[in-house]
Amino acid sequence: MARSAIIKIDLSRINHVDELHSALSNALDFPDWYGKNWDAFWDAITALVEMPLVLEFSGWAAFSSRMPHEAEMLQRCLMDLKNEYPELSPKLLF
Repeated sequence: MARSAIIKIDLSRINHVDELHSALSNALDFPDWYGKNWDAFWDAITALVEMPLVLEFSGWAAFSSRMPHEAEMLQRCLMDLKNEYPELSPKLLF
């Protein structure tokens, strides 16, 4: 199966960690049983779904101001993906 060219995720209205994980799950087509935590996110992006070629986040500046810990965790997971599995890693646009 070919990787999606681009997936866009709007973070401008995300105010709670559950909303964030739901948005990520919906956009990246995680399974229904996705655990909605950072360990489960890592498992999903490394083994459960095919990541797109480009992953674009809109509303990043406001989101990272509102939810700095979650923004850091999301960035950390995506940077770890790039470092550990470069062939799976999308180009990231924040």
